[in-house]
Amino acid sequence: MAHQLDNTHEPVEGRAPLILGGHDFKSLTGKVAEPLERKTPLGWWLCFLPSVAMLSVLGIAVAWLFWEGVGIWGLNNPVGWGWAIVNFVFWVGIGHAGTLISAILFLFRQKWRTSINRSAEAMTIFAVMCALIFPGIHVGRVWVAYWMFPLPNQMAMWPNFRSPLIWDVFAVSTYATVSLLFWYVGLIPDLATIRDRATSRLKKIIYGLFALGWRASTRHWQHYERAYLILAALATPLVLSVHSIVSMDFAASQLPGWHTTIFPPYFVAGAIFSGFAMVVTLMVICRKAFKMEAILTLRHFENMAKIIMVTGMMVGYAYAIEFFIAAYSGNPYEQFVFINRAFGPYAWAYWIMVGCNVLSPQIFWFKRFRTNLKVLFVMSIFVNIGMWFERFVIVVTSLHRDFLPSSWDYYSPTFWDVLTLIGSFGLFFTMFCLFARFLPMVAMAEVKTVLPGADPHGDGPKAVIQGAD
Repeated sequence: MAHQLDNTHEPVEGRAPLILGGHDFKSLTGKVAEPLERKTPLGWWLCFLPSVAMLSVLGIAVAWLFWEGVGIWGLNNPVGWGWAIVNFVFWVGIGHAGTLISAILFLFRQKWRTSINRSAEAMTIFAVMCALIFPGIHVGRVWVAYWMFPLPNQMAMWPNFRSPLIWDVFAVSTYATVSLLFWYVGLIPDLATIRDRATSRLKKIIYGLFALGWRASTRHWQHYERAYLILAALATPLVLSVHSIVSMDFAASQLPGWHTTIFPPYFVAGAIFSGFAMVVTLMVICRKAFKMEAILTLRHFENMAKIIMVTGMMVGYAYAIEFFIAAYSGNPYEQFVFINRAFGPYAWAYWIMVGCNVLSPQIFWFKRFRTNLKVLFVMSIFVNIGMWFERFVIVVTSLHRDFLPSSWDYYSPTFWDVLTLIGSFGLFFTMFCLFARFLPMVAMAEVKTVLPGADPHGDGPKAVIQGAD
């Protein structure tokens, strides 16, 4: 007996379709292209203008930092790393979900990724932009930041390649480059579609320029698929390596609380955890704002909720293992650091971290919460709050009480620390608003592959993936 097929080309029993609403190639193209072709809505301006205002705050904060120096921050002795490093690690983590969705899920042929991968990839690039700001401005003498690269300079010096801080420079810059290429290559077929639908000459020229002469020929598709596969293969190890290298900033030191081998997998799990939470936050808003309920279905959100729950349990396991290692080691300095985290002056931050990252995702054991968008949105906010506090706890609680009690001090951020963090969110949301307004948020060419019409053995219409306009 022939099975009735849903939009994933699998039997219907027990599985919701990936695309609802009976879309064909043409109607899907129209739905995705609609936000780019209509007049700019008021709601977009209500999001964009506050984001630009927050971005201007970043400009003011950074300009004042350059003028006055890092003394405007709350850094002290012994807390020489403060919110700048916390924010750096936070934003690098946010960027991991995009590469995971794009590369790893693509290699594993997970078709549910097709509706969210474009926005997640864009989010990755914007998050890396935010992350790169903080180590750049934290070095103090920004005008000599080029010393970090292996370039001849007037001091005839080379970077210390044994330093994890130099590894960061190469890892994050490589990650940004591959992510940008991956995102752009995936955009090319859709840019050509928007070019062909454009009604003004200026739009035809701009979209045509970036479409690189795409004509959807068989040879174009062959080269495209080969390039996309190669970039996915390159990006996959970066998902594991980049945040592992960021963790080496801490793990390679001799400081109790940092000097531990669990940091690389612990940081990677946390990065995927926070990255997926940010994808959920943005996709819930975009689904409602752009009326894409048929393309961004509850099945997509349920799968993301499952990943958040699994990675949240991995992070919780890492928290427990840290205490076990400290107790088992018999090292009084290690033991003191973790007791101090849980019951010392920053205990409030530690328990916020545990509550948001370990306890709150447990609600996703229940299907009705995994498919409730209001619950998903609130929980995604909690997760990212918790992940920011995780980085704060790791950085500050290990530094503020070091080996010499006479130098112990309490770290508090200043007004300029807060403004810089707010401004980084302004940069992120400004870029995402521009992306949503001028580029297709959904990868049309990939989503069409999960429609019934793309199945050569199905009953749907036989048509090319590019589709008719």
